[in-house]
Amino acid sequence: MTGKTSGRGGGIKALMNWGPAILFGVILPFVTYGMLTDHGVSNVKALLLISLLPALENLLHFAIKRRPDEFGIMMLVLMLLGALSAMAYNTTELVFLKDSAITGLLGLAYLGSLVMRRPAMFYLGRKFGTDGSPEGLAHWNGLWQYPGFRRMQYLLTSVWGAGFLLEAVVRVVLTYTLPTGAMVLVNNVLPLVVVAALVTWTAAMGKRGRARSAAVRAAAAATEAEARPVAAEPAVPASA
Repeated sequence: MTGKTSGRGGGIKALMNWGPAILFGVILPFVTYGMLTDHGVSNVKALLLISLLPALENLLHFAIKRRPDEFGIMMLVLMLLGALSAMAYNTTELVFLKDSAITGLLGLAYLGSLVMRRPAMFYLGRKFGTDGSPEGLAHWNGLWQYPGFRRMQYLLTSVWGAGFLLEAVVRVVLTYTLPTGAMVLVNNVLPLVVVAALVTWTAAMGKRGRARSAAVRAAAAATEAEARPVAAEPAVPASA
């Protein structure tokens, strides 16, 4: 009974942590953009208007929890880049190149974070790898003291950054290779494929890392048990 209750409580905490970011950063912008453009609002104005949604989510998050929301900030930056770059692009090719440029900038941002105190994947991992509670955040922050955890965060950030840069380059090449109709499909599908591949690889690396940590703990426990002094057996009295 306790396990079910704690599992349900953890699910509610995770929903409270992820829900607002996904709602304001993904669902509402997508729905609102379609409604605005369907009613005659230009693409640029629509992009600027939907950028207010993750900005609002960031303000609410900071007002409630007194710390920034890394995922919300990333979505806000991406939407603002899309709106600003859309002002300069009119032809079909340039629209596709704009999308590639945003993906490439995201990849550069990931790689640039490698020189910061902590890389980008540490903050995204904290966002989606915890329930958002003070205990969960403290546990995640505490993992930084372990060299293996730090190496993993740098590795994940490097691979994600390189993956986004590679996707951007591929889309630029395909923009000038494929007809417009095919490129529309590729432009929508390729990012999903890349992100799915990166998420799958990240999950596999996380599973491997947990297995390695469990093996190290087991070996340490066995070594400690062997080093523990064995109590002397009581002497057997000689028979008369």
